[in-house]
Amino acid sequence: MPSGNFATASPIPLPKLTRDQWFIFTMAALAWMFDCLDQQLFTLARNSAMKALLHGHGDTKVFGAYATSIFVAGWATGGLIFGAVGDRIGRAKTLTITVLLYSLSTGLSAFATGWADFAFYRFLTGLGVGGVFGLAVALVADSFPDERRANALGNLQALSALGNIMAGLISMFLGNLEGKGVINTGESWKYMFLIGALPAFLCVFLAVRLKEPEKWVKAREAGRLTGVRFGSYVSLFGEARWRKPALLGMVLCVSGVVGLWGIGFFAPELVGDVLERSLRAQGLGVQEIASKKTFWIGANSIIQNVGAFFGMLTLSKMAQRFGRKKAFIVGFSAALFVTVGYFALFNGIKDMWMSAVMGFCQLGLFAGFAIYLPELFPTRLRSTGTSFCYNVGRFIAASGPFTLGRLQVTLANGATTPDAKLQAFRSACCWMSLVFLVGIVAVLFLPETKGRPMPED
Repeated sequence: MPSGNFATASPIPLPKLTRDQWFIFTMAALAWMFDCLDQQLFTLARNSAMKALLHGHGDTKVFGAYATSIFVAGWATGGLIFGAVGDRIGRAKTLTITVLLYSLSTGLSAFATGWADFAFYRFLTGLGVGGVFGLAVALVADSFPDERRANALGNLQALSALGNIMAGLISMFLGNLEGKGVINTGESWKYMFLIGALPAFLCVFLAVRLKEPEKWVKAREAGRLTGVRFGSYVSLFGEARWRKPALLGMVLCVSGVVGLWGIGFFAPELVGDVLERSLRAQGLGVQEIASKKTFWIGANSIIQNVGAFFGMLTLSKMAQRFGRKKAFIVGFSAALFVTVGYFALFNGIKDMWMSAVMGFCQLGLFAGFAIYLPELFPTRLRSTGTSFCYNVGRFIAASGPFTLGRLQVTLANGATTPDAKLQAFRSACCWMSLVFLVGIVAVLFLPETKGRPMPED
């Protein structure tokens, strides 16, 4: 008779994490969380900043889309530069530089006097922002045991939603001060960017205590003896085994990034227009309308990112249980249908729950990127390859906001009423949502990495 040992056997315990591993995770998570805080502050402040800086000479949505494209292009450039630098001189050192760059540039955005210098500061911010993801992911991936790696990376990405939620709370707080007359009407965006400069203090802790992963240190020493190249784009594209995942991984990320930055993060414009129409119908004054819009746009951001937090945790668990490819196929499909539904049907405060659902589906994909991308490349190219896929595709993704802006103008041709222009914006976002199909196609040609050790030369 069977002894029943199989039924009562305990699962193999996971390796315990050391104090250094916990510290690395904490600092990487904070760097990425504050990175996302600065990204989201821009999203929330963009429309108000455009109104203040354009002085009535230009469409705020169109120029806001241009500023977003410039920011995303800087993001791509930073990913190219700092990803390779991180593989060459160390992830910890380079992460310090990128955090300092995006923090200070965000603060400088508050002092912009016109659209051109604002866009320049956005580009500089993008350079720093672009470097953080690949560096933080590579730092954690190289520091954690295989059994704990996927869960750690999924949690790293999920915690980024807290940065977005903080941005929403800041927007609501400043909107309240604006309504009370503590700060001038239409100037809350300046204070948002000044607050965004605070993460520069994190650099002190990064520079003093954060150590390079032992895996990278050993690989770098061995590389010096053998002459193997670290952080080399020649190696990344010169060898077919790394070139294919790099190019397909980039396409995979382009789909998610365009969907988020070209569509999803324009939710504040939709919410703002819908609410302004409602508030004007109530006969409220200009100052009160501006205050309430700032407040509710911030509240919508919080709702969207609470959904994102749970979406990233959910897709992370799906990727670990069912495999990376199946999780992505489900995730991209859900993002397509939910995004179309949101921009077609959102019509007021009563529909705020839809923002949570869209955040759940759109941002859930990014937990998959955090888990999957470092599993495609060796230690000497891990930061380079991850940053290339996640960030360099943003040169293509940068066209997303621009395309949305031009598509909106085309669809609004002949529109003379605010309602007609709002409908054109809705239609443009719905058509743009088809970009999520690109991600489904790309993942079909990529390898399944669940249960496999990360590749090495």
